[in-house]
Amino acid sequence: MPKEVIMPALGMAQDEGVLLRWFKREGEEVTAGEPLMEVATDKVDVQVEAPASGVLTAVTAQEGDEIPVGQVIGLIAAEGEELPPPPVESRAKDAPVEKQSAEPPLPSSPVAARIAAEHGVDLADVQGSGGRISKEDVEAHIRSATSAPRVLASPKARRLARERGIDLASLTGSGPEGAVLAADVPLAAQPLPAAPPQPAPALPGAPAAAEPEPQAVSRMWQIMAQRLTDSWTTVPHFYLVREVCADQLINWRNLLAAGAAEGTKITYTDMLTKLAALSLARHPRVNSYWNDGEILINPHINVGLAVAVEDGLLVPVIHNADSLRVDQIAARRADIVARAASGGLTPDDFAGGTFTISNLGMYGVDAFNAIVNPPQAAILAVGRIADRVVAVDGQPAVRPMMTLTLSCDHRAVDGARAAQFLDAFVNLIEEPLRAL
Repeated sequence: MPKEVIMPALGMAQDEGVLLRWFKREGEEVTAGEPLMEVATDKVDVQVEAPASGVLTAVTAQEGDEIPVGQVIGLIAAEGEELPPPPVESRAKDAPVEKQSAEPPLPSSPVAARIAAEHGVDLADVQGSGGRISKEDVEAHIRSATSAPRVLASPKARRLARERGIDLASLTGSGPEGAVLAADVPLAAQPLPAAPPQPAPALPGAPAAAEPEPQAVSRMWQIMAQRLTDSWTTVPHFYLVREVCADQLINWRNLLAAGAAEGTKITYTDMLTKLAALSLARHPRVNSYWNDGEILINPHINVGLAVAVEDGLLVPVIHNADSLRVDQIAARRADIVARAASGGLTPDDFAGGTFTISNLGMYGVDAFNAIVNPPQAAILAVGRIADRVVAVDGQPAVRPMMTLTLSCDHRAVDGARAAQFLDAFVNLIEEPLRAL
């Protein structure tokens, strides 16, 4: 029996995936274990291996389609293996049903029959070639029967456009071959643009104003923009700011670096990840999330690290950070950062994050407010370590200081609980030996 090719579940919360490309065309031979297709989730692009050896056939998904998890999108058949007939429910719901012909149609290939069923085409109306009806014959019939060109779009994009009263032909797609994806569909139909204002006459000798140049936006950036927009507009943020003396943190890093294995680089992010995880263990409410009127405490402490890449922002996770040594966190951090830059992260690298750290200190940033990473309750923004004049025992002194900003979801954690967590975290930074 042919082996089914399905849209895999690449994450616990994944409901659908985008088929980015096929590595094999329909009718080509495939070998079990070799890359068959590339699939995109909301976090990462993954190559999916062929589940069996044989010939790829009965393909029902095109590049750019958004497909529910578990849906069959093709078959891999051994040589001479008979294919099952296409299911009746595969007929497109909105396709017109032709009247049934009294004369039996010519023999047809399984692929031709499937395409005809999907488009509501009666095979008796198709002009065959070579004594049988092929896939090309059905496609030619569909093209000739369609007066308007069909816009390439994923099923979800078509549904959203229909619900929002938007003409797909008016949208610019970001998918393969310009296919319109769900992220390309605006939230509401836009009014017809007004006539552009006439430019003011240029002053004599002044250069003409340059037109703005559009910047190509990657799919990853679109997803990031949508998620942060959702967080900013739906999560009630509040912020706590705390300055902390980092001289003991610096000393601790020097000690760890001296005792680290060759090739292991200990960073301040590694140390802060460990200290934050220990603080979360003592204040689990910050390690929670809001879900339909309930506050759920995460059973594990998994710290996500915001990593900037060319196409956007990724947040891979250090799992069970509270139980790891700093050098183990450093090794994990180095691995995920390297794979993030090369596009080698997997869905498991993103799964289960319960708290996030965003460190912009290496860019010379003193302080900033970060947007909560849903569904987490909090994110910590870390600024650079810089010498500042502070009061010590009533006298001015220069100390290495660092500014921390904790952004919180007020639905899951209140100011008092967040302040207690931040205080415990600062105490560990100022006296790291407590962490031991």
